[in-house]
Amino acid sequence: MYSLRDVDVKQLNALALAYMGDAVYEQAVREHLLRSGRVKPNILHREATRYVSAKSQAAVVKMMQESDFLTEEEQAVMRRGRNAKSGSVPKNTDVVTYNYSSAFEAVIGFLHLLGRTERVAELISESIAFIEKPKEEGTQ
Repeated sequence: MYSLRDVDVKQLNALALAYMGDAVYEQAVREHLLRSGRVKPNILHREATRYVSAKSQAAVVKMMQESDFLTEEEQAVMRRGRNAKSGSVPKNTDVVTYNYSSAFEAVIGFLHLLGRTERVAELISESIAFIEKPKEEGTQ
């Protein structure tokens, strides 16, 4: 495994953290889908977009904020991620939703790069459970 000892993770750009978080979350979602028996490629792709869409990730961040799920440190990273300017315009969503999605990914990336694997797993597990709740229970 590559060591980040020369880089202070806490000083990394929020978009760099989101870049890492996107990969970590995507892999976790793919593993979740495979382990739950969804193995046909067209089904996998369609199902994965439910979890990794900007809309879903933004809803997860808002739920975590409302329920005080995030620590103060994670909230600070989330705000940095939400306020980061990517310089690109999202294609399939509005800027606010995209920014919240980036915030979610930044928190995941931050925790992953710090080696806080149990907390990453906890956030991802909570996210998946929230997204899988029936709509009448308050999901997106």
